[in-house]
Amino acid sequence: MSGISQDAVEKYLEGHPRFAKEYFDKKLRVEALAEIFKNCQEKVQASMSFPELTQVEESALCLELLWAVAQEEAGGADVAVHRVLQRLAQLLQADRCSMFLCRSRNGIPEVASKLLDVTPTSKFEDNLVAPDREVVFPLDTGIVGWAAHTKKAVNVPDVKKNTHFSDFMDKQTGYVTRNLLATPVVMGKEVLAVVMAINKANASEFSKQDEEVFHKYINFVSVVLKFQHTNYLYSVESRRSQILMWSANKVFEELTDVERQFHKALYTVRAYLNCERYSIGLLDMTKEKEFYDEWPVKLGEVEPYKGPKTPDGREIIFYKIIDYILHGKEEIQVIPTPPADHWTLVSGLPTYVAENGFICNMLNAPADEYFTFQKGPVDETGWVIKNVLSLPIVNKKEDIVGVATFYNRKDGKPFDEHDEHITETLTQFLGWSLLNTDTYDRMNKLENRKDIAQEMLMNHTKATEEEIKSILKFQEKLKIDVLEDCEEKQLVTILKEELPDPKAVDLYEFRFSDFPITEHELIKCGLRLFFEINVVEKFKVPVEVLTRWMYTVRKGYRAVTYHNWRHGFNVGQTMFTLLMTGKLKKYYTDLEAFAMLAAAFCHDIDHRGTNNLYQMKSTSPLAKLHGTSILERHHLEYSKTLLQDESLNIFQNLNKRQFETVIHLFEIAIIATDLALYFKKRTMFQKIVDACEQMQTEEEAIKYVTIDPTKKEIIMAMMMTACDLSAITKPWEVQSQVALLVASEFWEQGDLERTVLQQQPIPMMDRNKKDELPKLQVGFIDFVCTFVYKEFSRFHTEITPMLNGLQNNRVEWKSLADEYDAKVKVMEEVQTQEEGHVNGKAAQDSGGGGDDRKSKTCLML
Repeated sequence: MSGISQDAVEKYLEGHPRFAKEYFDKKLRVEALAEIFKNCQEKVQASMSFPELTQVEESALCLELLWAVAQEEAGGADVAVHRVLQRLAQLLQADRCSMFLCRSRNGIPEVASKLLDVTPTSKFEDNLVAPDREVVFPLDTGIVGWAAHTKKAVNVPDVKKNTHFSDFMDKQTGYVTRNLLATPVVMGKEVLAVVMAINKANASEFSKQDEEVFHKYINFVSVVLKFQHTNYLYSVESRRSQILMWSANKVFEELTDVERQFHKALYTVRAYLNCERYSIGLLDMTKEKEFYDEWPVKLGEVEPYKGPKTPDGREIIFYKIIDYILHGKEEIQVIPTPPADHWTLVSGLPTYVAENGFICNMLNAPADEYFTFQKGPVDETGWVIKNVLSLPIVNKKEDIVGVATFYNRKDGKPFDEHDEHITETLTQFLGWSLLNTDTYDRMNKLENRKDIAQEMLMNHTKATEEEIKSILKFQEKLKIDVLEDCEEKQLVTILKEELPDPKAVDLYEFRFSDFPITEHELIKCGLRLFFEINVVEKFKVPVEVLTRWMYTVRKGYRAVTYHNWRHGFNVGQTMFTLLMTGKLKKYYTDLEAFAMLAAAFCHDIDHRGTNNLYQMKSTSPLAKLHGTSILERHHLEYSKTLLQDESLNIFQNLNKRQFETVIHLFEIAIIATDLALYFKKRTMFQKIVDACEQMQTEEEAIKYVTIDPTKKEIIMAMMMTACDLSAITKPWEVQSQVALLVASEFWEQGDLERTVLQQQPIPMMDRNKKDELPKLQVGFIDFVCTFVYKEFSRFHTEITPMLNGLQNNRVEWKSLADEYDAKVKVMEEVQTQEEGHVNGKAAQDSGGGGDDRKSKTCLML
C-alpha cells in the first residue's frame, strides 16, 4: 500500500469515473457529509454554477437550505425564501431573482412585489419591499401575472418577443430585462407566489437544465410559503370564529337600540380585527320626508337634494360616527351629527360604499386620486391613514344601515381577501342581527297600539241606532221600522227637515257662538254644513252613514274642559266660514273642501285634556307610539280608524285615487294643528300672500295658487291654525268665557304635573298664578295669533272680521292686565312701607345707636 502514491490514485479515479462514482455512493455515509459540512458551509463557493458543483457540494447546499427552512420561525419565512433566492441566483448564474406574492383585493386577484433584485451577495433588508412601496400588478399585466393566472412555469428567451411582457418595472428602475424564468408556487388551487430569475449572465437564455434546477430548488420556497400560509389560514379562521362567537354573545344582550347593539359587539371583538383603528357610520333610515319639510323645496326656496343616495333611494346622511382607536391608548369617540369634513367622511369613501354597496379595499389610500384621504396626521396622536378596508352593513331587507371602515393592519401589510371575508362576516352578522331589534321595536309598537285601541274601545263606541234615530227620524216621519227599507231620497228629505237654518244660528258668521246651542243640536249643525257645501249629493254620501259618522265623531271627543266636542265643532264651523264667507273655497275643489271640513271636525278627537309635552313627560303609550306631533298623529289615526269601518266611511263611494287624496289632506290638515309646526309654515304662507297682493286680477291669483298643489297645502295648513285659534277672535263676551275654559284645562294639567309627575308646572299651567291670565293672553295674541289673522286679512279682506275681533279682545285683555299690574304695584308699595315701619320701630327699640350690634332677629322675636 505504501507504494501507491496520491497522484496515482487521482490518476486512476480520473481514468475510471464510473468506478469512482459507485465507490463514493456506497462508502460515503450521510453522517459523514453532515459532519464535514456542519460548520463548513463556506466550502460551496459563491461563484460556482450548478454544473461546477460536485454531489458533495450540492449536498452541502441542500443541507444549508434545509437548515434555513428549519430556522423559519426564528428568522421568518421571508428570510428563508431570501436565502433560497440567493442560492438560485448563484446556481443559475442569473443577474437577480425576485418573488411576488399573490393575493386578492375587492374580489380581484393581483400580484405584489415582496422580494426584489436578490443577488448572491445582496442583503435581506435591501431586497425586502415594505408594504407602502409594493408594486402591484393585476393578473392580466406582465409575465408574472400570466404565470399566476395560468399556474404554469414559463421560460422566456427574449421578453421583447413575448406579448405578456410589461416594461413597467424597467421604466421605474432603469433596468433592462432580456430573458427570465418564472414559476408559480401553488397550494391546492390557490397560487401563493411567483418566483422569477432574470437575465442569464453567461448566455442569451436559460437552458433546460436551468429550468430543472430552478424547479428543484423552488421546492424549498414552496415548503416555506405553504407552512406560512397554513399558519395564516389557521389564524384567520381562529379570528373569524372568535368574532362570530363574541358578536353572537353581545348582540342578544342588547335588543332595544341599534347603536348600543353595534357598539357592544364591535367593542368586544376589537382584539380580533387586526387593525389600528376602525369606525362605524350609522345611516339615517328615513326614506320619506315630512310634507312640511318638502314645501320649501317645492316652492323653490331650498335646492333639492342632489347628493348620493343609497340603493333603496335614501339620502346618505350619517347621523352618528363611532370611532374605535386601538393604537396607543385605547379610546372610543362618539360623534353625533358628524360634519361633512370630519376625517372619517372627508375622503368620500364611506359615502361611496353607502351609495354602491361595494366592499372597498384600498392600498396606500392617501395616494388615491378618486378619494381625498387626509395625507397627514388626522389628530393630535400623529396617527396617519395608510391602508383602508370599508364595507356596508346590510340588514335582512338588503337596506344599507351603516358603513364599517377599518384602517391600517397592525403588521403594516395591506388588507387581503381574508381580512375582507372576516370583516364581511362581521358586518353581515351585525346587519342580520338588526332583525332582532326591528322585531323588538315592532313588538313594542304593537303593544302600544293594543293599549291605545283598548283605551279607545272603553271610552268610545260608534253611534247606536237609537242615537241615529234621534236625528234621522225615519220611523216617525216615514212610518218605516227598519232603516234599510228607506229610500235614500226619503232619508235626505227628512234629514234636511231636521237640520237648523244656517242663517238662524249664524253658521256663516265668524262671530258664531256655540254657547246657546246644545251638543246634540251641534251635531245637526255639522250635518247642515256638509249640505251647504253641496258634497252629500255630489259624492253620493249615504245620509245614514253621514249621520252615524257625525254622531260618532261627537262621541269620540272626551268630556274634558276645553278640547271637547264644542271645540271640535267650532273648528269645523270656522273652516266652513273661511271657505264660504272668507271666499277661500275658490282655490279648492269640492272634494278638497269636503275633506278639509271633515278633517276640521276630527282634528282633536279623543283629546285627553293634556298637551304633547305632558304625554312625553308621563311616557304615555301615545308618546311611545308617536315620536313627534304626538296627539295630532293620534287624532289622525283615530279619524282614519273610523273611516275603515264601512258604516262610518263617508267617503265610501269615492274611487281609489280620490280616497287617497282625502287621506293625504287629512294628514296635512290634522298634523298642521300642532303649533310646534306653525313657525315653519308661516313664512311660506306670508310669501304666498305677498305674491297674491301684487297681482292685478282675481283670476291671476286663483291661477297662481291652484296651479301648485304645494301652495294649496300651505294655505290649508294655515287655515287649520286659524280655525284652531279662532276662539281668540270671537266677541269679548264669548272669548272671555272660552279663555277661562282653556285656562282651566291648562291648570288641570298643571295639577297633574305637580301631583303625578312631581314637577313644578310652568306659569301658564299653574293655577296659583291664575291672576296673570290677562298678561299671558296678551302675550299669546302678540306672539302667535296676530300674524295669522293679519296675513289672512291681507290675503282676503272678507276675513278681516277675525282680525278686528282679535284686536278688540287684545284691548280688553290689556286693560285687565294693566289693572292687575297696577294692583300689584300698589301692593308692593304698601309692603315696602310696612317693612320700613317695622324696621324703624326696631331701630327705636334698640336705642337708635348705630353701633348697637345686638341681633335683629332677637329684637324681632
